[in-house]
Amino acid sequence: MTRILDADYLVVGAGAMGMAFTDALVDHDDRARVVMVDRRHGVGGHWLEAYPFVRLHQSSSFYGVASTRLGGGRLQQRGPEQGLQERASQPEICGYYAEVLERLLGTGRVELLANSEYVGDRTVVSRVSGQRFEVGPGCRVVDARYLAPSIPAEAPPPFAVAEDARVVPVNALARVEEAPSRYVVVGSGKTATDACIWLLSRGVDADAICWVRPRDPWMLNRAAVQPDPGVYLGTSADILQAAHEAGSLDDFYVRLEGAGVLLRIDPEIRPTMAKVPTLAAWELEQLRTIEDVVRRGHLRAVERGRLVLDDGSVAVAEDALVVHCAADGLRNPPLVPIWRPGSITLQPVRTGFPCFGAALTGYVEATRREDAEKNGVCRPSYFGNSLQQWAGMNHVGLRNTLTFSAEPDIAEWSSGVALNPTRVPPGYAGSALLDDARERFAAHTERGLAALAALAAHP
Repeated sequence: MTRILDADYLVVGAGAMGMAFTDALVDHDDRARVVMVDRRHGVGGHWLEAYPFVRLHQSSSFYGVASTRLGGGRLQQRGPEQGLQERASQPEICGYYAEVLERLLGTGRVELLANSEYVGDRTVVSRVSGQRFEVGPGCRVVDARYLAPSIPAEAPPPFAVAEDARVVPVNALARVEEAPSRYVVVGSGKTATDACIWLLSRGVDADAICWVRPRDPWMLNRAAVQPDPGVYLGTSADILQAAHEAGSLDDFYVRLEGAGVLLRIDPEIRPTMAKVPTLAAWELEQLRTIEDVVRRGHLRAVERGRLVLDDGSVAVAEDALVVHCAADGLRNPPLVPIWRPGSITLQPVRTGFPCFGAALTGYVEATRREDAEKNGVCRPSYFGNSLQQWAGMNHVGLRNTLTFSAEPDIAEWSSGVALNPTRVPPGYAGSALLDDARERFAAHTERGLAALAALAAHP
């Protein structure tokens, strides 16, 4: 028997972006009825399956939903990141989303269909009971999984594995019972850096780690991406100034490295990957102690005692444990309009802050009527991958910021939302750092944006 759902919105995916959209929509449209559907057992998306030692790579305040601040804006009181804002752990994030869900359910206008799959044609099927659900033609389908990350716990290794080879996803590291003579970490992104840092923190010698790094990445200096208005606006000004003054795409990144905005693991290697997660100076220092780095392209096969890569093979210990960190954490599908007839496709709006973009999309949906107007306020962006894409992502994000900041109601709303990295909180006393950042931002905005567009089009 099929149950007909009484809903205005069917949100497919109850992860970070789906939750941020629903939270803002329900808070600003007191008639909106929302059904969220997710294939997992609860809300929180990939965090429910993430490796146990993961933390947010950005400040907690920049993550979550608009109505409820994750972490409360607390600063770290000890450790190598003392003075920087806290970064929530996996259990804290999952608990946070469970609390947000209770608040949404308490409105009486939100329903969650967990352990369920959207099969298309406005139909949802429970993976547990087999029951079918349908929404009517007037219900708008919100795709909150268009950019859903692929994680090692759920994605098989993108390379062949011989029967007698030892290969585990990063999640299994915390359950290792017998130490191998060598660990082989496969991947170039944040998951791989987390795995290396965790192994080092558990006493594994740097010489016992082999790091298969197909591409070297640019990383954001975590100290340059903080909720302090002077710090974040200063970083935005640095990006515009570097673009304006750069003589080439490579020069743009080197200038940002000189300004303390970007980091690279090996100062002798020119990075070609720009997904640009954050990294702290202390993590960089530790990662540089790993000297056995394999740069022979992507791993194609793991055999007992041997790695087969694009450019030849490498011998490893017979008992080597290969740690799979090579899932496509940030997807990069084609951009589509966020609003189309009958559907909304959530995509980033502000550079590198998907939760704010999804919350802004929910607010705009609640407060505007025409899709053309909504799309004019929120142009879709993507997550960076190549050097050109990261420059383009900053161009679109900064343009969007100027556009929606010119809308009085959005400016007022976003100034009260901790997810917004460019906000100046009400009552903020100001600082010389903020004054300098504002001056530099204004001086380089026009020419910096034009330069970012040109760098994004660089062949």
